[in-house]
Amino acid sequence: MSIVISRRTILSATLATTALACPAIGQTRFPDRPVRFLIPWAPGGTLDGFMRLQAELFQQETGQPLIIENRAGARGTLAAQALLTQARPDGYTIAHHHLSVIRHPFLTKRPSWDPVNDFTYIMQQTGFVFGHVVHPASGWNSLADLWAAARKRPGELTYGTSGIATSNHLAMEELCEKEGVKMVHVPFRGTAENITSLLARQIDCIANSNSWQPNVEAGQMKLLAVWTRERLKSFPEVPTLLDLGYGMSVTSPYGIAGPKGMDPAIVERLHQLFRGTQSHPRVQEFMNRNDLPNEYLGPRDYTAFAVERAQYEQRMVAHLNLSID
Repeated sequence: MSIVISRRTILSATLATTALACPAIGQTRFPDRPVRFLIPWAPGGTLDGFMRLQAELFQQETGQPLIIENRAGARGTLAAQALLTQARPDGYTIAHHHLSVIRHPFLTKRPSWDPVNDFTYIMQQTGFVFGHVVHPASGWNSLADLWAAARKRPGELTYGTSGIATSNHLAMEELCEKEGVKMVHVPFRGTAENITSLLARQIDCIANSNSWQPNVEAGQMKLLAVWTRERLKSFPEVPTLLDLGYGMSVTSPYGIAGPKGMDPAIVERLHQLFRGTQSHPRVQEFMNRNDLPNEYLGPRDYTAFAVERAQYEQRMVAHLNLSID
């Protein structure tokens, strides 16, 4: 595999967004029909609620529905695959875009897409709030307790994520390596399935985004650590990985992308629409309630982030010798 993110790639990617301007007269009616928004995770998670709320506001603003389609599976890449194979660059099919999509080409000798040039980066929104969550019956009250149990039972304890080679999977493997423990990874299609399995004691730990929050608040689960840079307002007593000395935070910033070759005016129109929905008091209240970080970037900066992140992912995949082949 030889995907190289070069200076030429950076220039071509960023120049594609420098021409952003107000929509031309013939485009002022965009959208004039429903817009499809593809989410590569199962329904029921925090991200799903975040986008469905914005879909309501999108329709109020434009008069056109934003139709949410969940396409779970394949490590969260099915939405990206649809952008490549089914979507026209007219702005009427867009998708949730995340780091696994950028990482994926470096995990195989037969990459299906270029992580930068095969997509149009519209707007970065926020990031995931990951954490270690266990069942209260486990008796574990700290992350140190979990690691101690894993040392006593090497290769027996299990943890759930949203898929193989996702950001939370890689972070968990890095933590296990730092602690010198072996745990069994159990990939699911989304956090909701993780929650069901943990409540049924079918897995030992969730290492996933914070759809678990209501269960933790209800005392059905115990939160041992969070992966954000700062402690959560909802759980100020729970330490971060930085607090615990691991020198890392993981939020896996995500946003909105479309197929390559989109008209810059349509990109800017979508950018402004979603910037408006995200700044709406209802969405801000949702973000505060769920401790979602503000990771906003406009089209040009989001494209530059994708370029830099692709370089990082290429290095990390090679360093960890990861492959899905």
